[in-house]
Amino acid sequence: MRTKKTVASYSPEVRERAVRLVLDGAGEHPTQWAAISSVAAKIGCTTETLRDWVRQAERDAGQRPGPMSAERERIRALERENRELRQANEILRKASAYFAQAELDRRSKT
Repeated sequence: MRTKKTVASYSPEVRERAVRLVLDGAGEHPTQWAAISSVAAKIGCTTETLRDWVRQAERDAGQRPGPMSAERERIRALERENRELRQANEILRKASAYFAQAELDRRSKT
């Protein structure tokens, strides 16, 4: 039997609070990973999920190299627009070929 993967969605407030708990509680733990593990267990998410949130918060704060959240969202929007434009162009190409063929068929019958 196959089980369907479910994705838990956490509110932005929960994410921000969890990240703040990790960053503020870093002094109480020997490593950041220990802080992440502790907070993840308390809020009920996986340690890897919380680690991703912390890394993104560090990128947004300029403490870590990589794209900021706003840049990532802009890239996603541009990729989505690009995909839609490619699909529209493909539809127009097919329509153009269809009408060109129809015109050739019409000419050959007269």
